[in-house]
Amino acid sequence: MSQVNQPIQNTKNDMPSDGWIDRFAPLASRPYLKLARLDRPIGTWLLLLPCWWSTAMASDGAPSLLMMVYFAIGALIMRGAGCVVNDLADRNFDGKVERTATRPIPSGQVRVWQAIAFLGLLLLIGLAILVQFRIEAIIVGICSLPLVITYPFMKRITYWPQAVLGLTFNWGALVGWAAVTGTVAPAAVAMYVAGFFWTLGYDTIYAHQDKDDDIKIGVKSLALRLGDATPRWAMGFYTVTTLLLGVSGVLAGLHWIYFPLLALACLHLAWQVATVKLDDSANCLKRFKSNRDFGLMVLAAIIIANLVGTGL
Repeated sequence: MSQVNQPIQNTKNDMPSDGWIDRFAPLASRPYLKLARLDRPIGTWLLLLPCWWSTAMASDGAPSLLMMVYFAIGALIMRGAGCVVNDLADRNFDGKVERTATRPIPSGQVRVWQAIAFLGLLLLIGLAILVQFRIEAIIVGICSLPLVITYPFMKRITYWPQAVLGLTFNWGALVGWAAVTGTVAPAAVAMYVAGFFWTLGYDTIYAHQDKDDDIKIGVKSLALRLGDATPRWAMGFYTVTTLLLGVSGVLAGLHWIYFPLLALACLHLAWQVATVKLDDSANCLKRFKSNRDFGLMVLAAIIIANLVGTGL
């Protein structure tokens, strides 16, 4: 406990002051926009892509553009809500770590009650987006809330908080399928589990950036549990991801062209593992962010297969 009370020296700044928020946003809104991480979109992408995958795979031909837009807005809002929950949960840790000390809550720019009110606003906006879908998708979406709320606390309990993040961040694979078809088909479940293993891989690489600080403040992660064995485990996680995305395509009856395109996308995951440097924060962050590209390649494979399969 005495270690928790000591400031941790770290030259990284979690809240840069030269982004678009500080240049263009009204002064009063800046702490809230930063609290929702609107200046760092990779989290939104990783939450959104499973939604888009399932929406595209469940559709006949091209997916509904309007539905894709709804999911994009919903992912932006709910990722922001998740960040607020995370910062509320970590407010007593973040102020003791130089990298996170300038976040809006520990720095005093946003008080706890203001953060809670902002969270309520985000959840209301998220609900307004969710109710645009059919009732089955609404029910499936609401069922994700316990995961959203409990995830930030898991790193105090288990070395596998990435597993809970995987369950949370890939829930959109179920919601997207339900939004299109009104059901959660086996193909959607296979996609959801594929996304779970994908998250285990990319977020373990991400967590290596903070492993020294995590030890000092007493929280856990797969980066600490796996250590230097991370590349082998990540390759295993990504191999399961690939296989289950293939199973999802088979169950959905996708055109055969999906499978070579999926294989090409998964070469990107192999590149991540082959080139990651676990003690180089910039290298880990770059590999983590590159998962947006992998996700977009999988999305392209699904849409192309559907268009070819329907003769469009």
